[in-house]
Amino acid sequence: MNKTFITHAVTKTACVLIAALSTLAVTPAVHGFDSVDKPIEMAKVGTDPTKLNKEVLKGKIKRTLGLTVIDVEDTPVPGIAMLITNQGVYYASYNGDYFIQGKVYSLGATVTDLSEKSLAKIRLEGIKRFNDDMIVYPAKDEKHVVTVFTDITCGYCRKMHAQMDEYNAKGITFQYLAYPRSGISDRLGNPTEGFKDLRSVWCNEDPAAALTKAKTGGKVAYRICDKPIEAEFDFGRQIGVSGTPAIILENGMMLPGYQPPAQLEEILKNI
Repeated sequence: MNKTFITHAVTKTACVLIAALSTLAVTPAVHGFDSVDKPIEMAKVGTDPTKLNKEVLKGKIKRTLGLTVIDVEDTPVPGIAMLITNQGVYYASYNGDYFIQGKVYSLGATVTDLSEKSLAKIRLEGIKRFNDDMIVYPAKDEKHVVTVFTDITCGYCRKMHAQMDEYNAKGITFQYLAYPRSGISDRLGNPTEGFKDLRSVWCNEDPAAALTKAKTGGKVAYRICDKPIEAEFDFGRQIGVSGTPAIILENGMMLPGYQPPAQLEEILKNI
């Protein structure tokens, strides 16, 4: 009797599974697909490690990690793509099964950071969006222009700014973008002090004078206006900024950290 009961149970379970699989095979897919062929085809592309489907990869990274992928670029490394996200640059296998945080280098005649060439173009194009919102310290005899992500509380940012006359004397114009190191909002969703301080500087009647005052320890009057502080911060994260100062050169390459006037001049002469 037990044997008959078990046989009946197994047979019933098998029938249920077959019915469920049959339903999946004939029921049109939802979630924006208009036929059964599309999700099947997309699934194949998304799992093939030798083929890069940018939209599928973007979707998988968003679903699994919550990262918004702005752009996907192929790399010389077989099966590996570069992801430009709202929180920086990462790498992933074509099918999204593997995710890499860090830098990837090409070891040829010279050691090359694979992301820098692609990011250089993105940086230069992105900077143009903020042409009317940067705080600029122009050199009278301008030879070079650098774009610097800065924060008021950053010690090396203050040191660099204190030498502005020396940079300008060497023909180097500085144009600043805001990068509050504490972020835009705290855990409760309230604006951080760093964000509010930088916004007050950018919204001041004389932003250049206000920034100099703030970087020398002075208090800047509280201001609220429609300046793209958050957009500048987000742009910085997208292009690999993780701290300040971060210097974008005229060719789009980025130098993290403080550079003395003479050293920065020499670098600019040789790019």
